[in-house]
Amino acid sequence: MHPVLRLYEDVLSSAENVEFRLVPLPRFVFVAHGTATIDGKTLHEGDTWQGETGPVVKPGSSGVTCWRWELARGDQASTVACAPGMITHEKLSAYLETIPKGELLMRGDSVAFPPGGCAYLHRHQGPGIRCLIEGGIRIDTHGRSTSYGPGGAWYESGPDAVFAQASADKHSRFIRVMILPRELFGKSSIQYVNEDDKAKPKSQQYKIYADAPITFAAKR
Repeated sequence: MHPVLRLYEDVLSSAENVEFRLVPLPRFVFVAHGTATIDGKTLHEGDTWQGETGPVVKPGSSGVTCWRWELARGDQASTVACAPGMITHEKLSAYLETIPKGELLMRGDSVAFPPGGCAYLHRHQGPGIRCLIEGGIRIDTHGRSTSYGPGGAWYESGPDAVFAQASADKHSRFIRVMILPRELFGKSSIQYVNEDDKAKPKSQQYKIYADAPITFAAKR
């Protein structure tokens, strides 16, 4: 069975003694709103945490909303967390049929577009789940177009070609976690489909939060 990548949204109130412990898995956490302490590290809005341990998550004084990506074996049950004063749900999950062979890397980054920006028809060297944090975006793939607003999540397999068109009247940005070959550490994973697009100016801007080798071994 193929491994699975899941994205959860965890909302924790600021109630005293609210916390939860996660099971050990390759994981990336993005603080969408509020503040939290994860594994003893204080994180503010826009901060991230990456690791494979089973950390304790505690909300700050104003509560917190976290987006949590986890990589697990396909036969491993979903780890929806639960604690008093907490709401959590699985936003999206995908079986990674196109996961690269060999040693792996978990990359957590953001991709930002100016109003009207786009990403020309392209592929990536590994699968991943994206979630829009601001603005709007349209994703064209497999002959279909799907538009997303803030909080909208979608999966890209990697080999399947994608064109992305950002909102015409506002800045747009999404948070992304991809599973890539480890040799791409510090390197771009994008491959443009059309030769003419390779030399064109690119409007998207990237910020890498985590580029972490992981010990995950998928059962094949």
